[in-house]
Amino acid sequence: MDQKETEFVDRMGLGMERLTGTRTMGRLYAWLLICDPPDQSLTDLAAELDVSKTMVSMVARQLEAASMVERVPTSGREHRYRVVRGGWAQVLRGQMAVLPPITEALGLGLSLVGDDRAEQRALVEETREFFAFLVRDVEESLQRWEEYRKRPKDDDQGSG
Repeated sequence: MDQKETEFVDRMGLGMERLTGTRTMGRLYAWLLICDPPDQSLTDLAAELDVSKTMVSMVARQLEAASMVERVPTSGREHRYRVVRGGWAQVLRGQMAVLPPITEALGLGLSLVGDDRAEQRALVEETREFFAFLVRDVEESLQRWEEYRKRPKDDDQGSG
Protein backbone atom coordinates (compact mmCIF):
# COMPACT_ATOMS: atom_id res chain seq x y z
CA MET A 1 0.00 0.00 0.00
CA ASP A 2 1.49 3.34 -0.97
CA GLN A 3 1.27 6.54 1.09
CA LYS A 4 -1.89 7.89 -0.61
CA GLU A 5 -3.63 4.51 -0.31
CA THR A 6 -2.67 4.35 3.36
CA GLU A 7 -4.10 7.82 3.93
CA PHE A 8 -7.36 6.85 2.22
CA VAL A 9 -7.63 3.58 4.16
CA ASP A 10 -6.92 5.32 7.47
CA ARG A 11 -9.40 8.13 6.78
CA MET A 12 -12.10 5.58 5.97
CA GLY A 13 -11.24 3.79 9.21
CA LEU A 14 -11.86 6.99 11.15
CA GLY A 15 -15.07 7.57 9.21
CA MET A 16 -16.37 4.10 10.01
CA GLU A 17 -15.64 4.71 13.68
CA ARG A 18 -17.81 7.82 13.54
CA LEU A 19 -20.57 5.67 12.05
CA THR A 20 -20.33 3.36 15.09
CA GLY A 21 -18.30 0.71 13.29
CA THR A 22 -14.69 -0.07 14.07
CA ARG A 23 -11.59 1.48 12.59
CA THR A 24 -10.45 -1.90 11.29
CA MET A 25 -13.83 -2.38 9.64
CA GLY A 26 -13.47 0.91 7.80
CA ARG A 27 -9.88 0.20 6.84
CA LEU A 28 -10.71 -3.27 5.51
CA TYR A 29 -13.68 -1.98 3.52
CA ALA A 30 -11.62 0.91 2.12
CA TRP A 31 -8.80 -1.39 1.02
CA LEU A 32 -11.27 -3.71 -0.71
CA LEU A 33 -12.67 -0.68 -2.57
CA ILE A 34 -9.32 0.15 -4.18
CA CYS A 35 -7.17 -2.99 -4.15
CA ASP A 36 -6.05 -4.89 -7.23
CA PRO A 37 -7.18 -7.58 -7.65
CA PRO A 38 -10.58 -6.55 -6.23
CA ASP A 39 -10.88 -9.73 -4.17
CA GLN A 40 -8.37 -10.45 -1.42
CA SER A 41 -7.57 -13.37 0.84
CA LEU A 42 -7.62 -13.05 4.60
CA THR A 43 -3.84 -13.46 4.56
CA ASP A 44 -3.45 -10.64 2.01
CA LEU A 45 -5.80 -8.37 3.96
CA ALA A 46 -4.00 -9.03 7.25
CA ALA A 47 -0.64 -8.22 5.66
CA GLU A 48 -1.82 -5.03 3.92
CA LEU A 49 -3.68 -3.71 6.97
CA ASP A 50 -1.06 -4.86 9.47
CA VAL A 51 -3.60 -6.61 11.70
CA SER A 52 -3.98 -10.23 12.73
CA LYS A 53 -5.63 -12.71 10.43
CA THR A 54 -8.08 -13.50 13.24
CA MET A 55 -9.11 -9.83 13.41
CA VAL A 56 -9.47 -9.64 9.62
CA SER A 57 -11.61 -12.79 9.63
CA MET A 58 -13.89 -11.42 12.36
CA VAL A 59 -14.29 -8.02 10.66
CA ALA A 60 -14.82 -9.59 7.22
CA ARG A 61 -17.62 -11.75 8.68
CA GLN A 62 -19.23 -8.64 10.21
CA LEU A 63 -19.05 -6.79 6.89
CA GLU A 64 -20.42 -9.87 5.13
CA ALA A 65 -23.34 -10.05 7.57
CA ALA A 66 -24.05 -6.37 6.83
CA SER A 67 -24.04 -7.10 3.05
CA MET A 68 -21.05 -4.81 2.56
CA VAL A 69 -18.65 -7.52 1.34
CA GLU A 70 -19.08 -11.02 0.03
CA ARG A 71 -17.00 -14.15 0.07
CA VAL A 72 -15.72 -15.09 -3.35
CA PRO A 73 -15.85 -18.75 -4.38
CA THR A 74 -12.38 -20.27 -4.71
CA SER A 75 -10.98 -23.70 -5.44
CA GLY A 76 -8.71 -23.53 -2.39
CA ARG A 77 -9.40 -23.42 1.34
CA GLU A 78 -8.59 -19.75 1.85
CA HIS A 79 -11.49 -17.29 1.96
CA ARG A 80 -11.40 -14.31 -0.40
CA TYR A 81 -13.58 -11.21 -0.05
CA ARG A 82 -14.71 -8.33 -2.27
CA VAL A 83 -16.98 -5.32 -1.92
CA VAL A 84 -20.67 -5.74 -2.74
CA ARG A 85 -22.41 -3.10 -4.82
CA GLY A 86 -25.29 -1.47 -2.94
CA GLY A 87 -23.92 -2.45 0.47
CA TRP A 88 -24.39 0.97 2.04
CA ALA A 89 -28.06 1.02 1.03
CA GLN A 90 -28.49 -2.36 2.73
CA VAL A 91 -26.83 -1.03 5.87
CA LEU A 92 -29.15 1.97 5.93
CA ARG A 93 -32.21 -0.26 5.41
CA GLY A 94 -31.08 -2.40 8.32
CA GLN A 95 -30.64 0.60 10.57
CA MET A 96 -34.00 2.03 9.55
CA ALA A 97 -35.73 -1.26 10.37
CA VAL A 98 -35.52 -0.39 14.06
CA LEU A 99 -37.54 2.81 13.60
CA PRO A 100 -41.10 1.47 13.07
CA PRO A 101 -41.09 -0.32 16.47
CA ILE A 102 -39.82 2.90 18.08
CA THR A 103 -42.61 4.83 16.34
CA GLU A 104 -45.15 2.30 17.65
CA ALA A 105 -43.73 2.61 21.17
CA LEU A 106 -44.06 6.39 20.93
CA GLY A 107 -47.70 5.91 19.92
CA LEU A 108 -48.17 3.97 23.13
CA GLY A 109 -46.40 6.74 25.04
CA LEU A 110 -48.74 9.26 23.46
CA SER A 111 -51.75 7.30 24.74
CA LEU A 112 -50.30 7.54 28.26
CA VAL A 113 -49.85 11.31 28.28
CA GLY A 114 -53.11 13.19 28.53
CA ASP A 115 -53.94 16.73 27.48
CA ASP A 116 -53.27 17.81 31.06
CA ARG A 117 -49.53 17.30 30.33
CA ALA A 118 -49.36 19.37 27.15
CA GLU A 119 -45.58 19.85 27.20
CA GLN A 120 -44.83 16.14 27.54
CA ARG A 121 -47.49 15.27 24.96
CA ALA A 122 -45.96 17.74 22.48
CA LEU A 123 -42.51 16.21 23.02
CA VAL A 124 -43.78 12.66 22.44
CA GLU A 125 -45.76 13.75 19.35
CA GLU A 126 -42.76 15.57 17.88
CA THR A 127 -40.50 12.58 18.48
CA ARG A 128 -43.00 10.18 16.92
CA GLU A 129 -43.47 12.46 13.91
CA PHE A 130 -39.69 12.73 13.51
CA PHE A 131 -39.23 8.95 13.36
CA ALA A 132 -42.24 8.51 11.06
CA PHE A 133 -40.80 11.20 8.78
CA LEU A 134 -37.40 9.48 8.75
CA VAL A 135 -38.92 6.13 7.79
CA ARG A 136 -40.79 7.68 4.85
CA ASP A 137 -37.97 9.97 3.76
CA VAL A 138 -35.23 7.34 3.88
CA GLU A 139 -37.32 4.84 1.94
CA GLU A 140 -38.06 7.47 -0.72
CA SER A 141 -34.38 8.40 -0.83
CA LEU A 142 -33.34 4.76 -1.26
CA GLN A 143 -35.86 4.35 -4.09
CA ARG A 144 -34.45 7.47 -5.79
CA TRP A 145 -30.95 6.10 -5.29
CA GLU A 146 -31.89 2.82 -7.02
CA GLU A 147 -33.40 4.77 -9.93
CA TYR A 148 -30.29 6.93 -10.12
CA ARG A 149 -28.03 3.87 -10.19
CA LYS A 150 -29.97 2.43 -13.14
CA ARG A 151 -29.60 5.56 -15.28
CA PRO A 152 -27.01 5.49 -18.03
CA LYS A 153 -23.91 7.36 -16.91
CA ASP A 154 -24.14 9.59 -20.03
CA ASP A 155 -27.14 11.38 -18.41
CA ASP A 156 -24.82 13.12 -15.96
CA GLN A 157 -22.27 14.27 -18.52
CA GLY A 158 -22.60 17.58 -20.25
CA SER A 159 -25.03 18.96 -17.65
CA GLY A 160 -22.57 20.96 -15.68
